[in-house]
Amino acid sequence: MAFAQIVAVVCVAVAVAEAGVIAGYGGYGVAGLGHAGLGHAGLGYGVAPVAAVAPVAAVAAPHALAVAAPHAAVDYYAYPKYSYNYGVADALTGDVKSQAEHRDGDLVKGQYSLVEPDGTLRVVDYTADAINGFNAVVSKHGHAVHPAPAVAVHPGVAHLGYHHGK
Repeated sequence: MAFAQIVAVVCVAVAVAEAGVIAGYGGYGVAGLGHAGLGHAGLGYGVAPVAAVAPVAAVAAPHALAVAAPHAAVDYYAYPKYSYNYGVADALTGDVKSQAEHRDGDLVKGQYSLVEPDGTLRVVDYTADAINGFNAVVSKHGHAVHPAPAVAVHPGVAHLGYHHGK
C-alpha cells in the first residue's frame, strides 16, 4: 500500500470516529479542539465530516478497509419506566410518611403523605409530563390538635397576682 493510501485510510478512520459512527467513541477532534458531532466542524474546529473525506479516500484507495463505510448509529436510549414506593412509621419519634411514584415514558404520577406536627395528614398527589409540566394537588385531612401548654405550679404558693392592700 502506498503512503498516500495509508494516509487516506487513517484520515477516513479519524473522520468516521469523529462523526460518532464508530459505536462507543465519543472523543474530541484533532488535538482536542472540537467535536464534529456537535456541529463544530463548520466553525473551523475538529475534522471534516465523513461525507467530505470518504469520496476522496474511495478514489485514493479503492481497496480501503471496511472502516471507511459508514455504519448505522446505535441508539442507546433506554425507555424510562419505573415504579417505587416506601414508607416510614416510627412510633418512637412520631415520624409517619410515605411516597409512591410511577413513570412510563414522559409521564410521571405520584403521591406522598406525611403527618404534620399538629396531627393532620398532608397528602400531595402530583403529575408531570412534557406538555403540562409539574402539577400538584395538596389536601389536608383531620383536625389540628394543639396541646395546652404545661404550667409549672410550686407547692405552697397560692396566688401569684398583684395584691392591693390597705
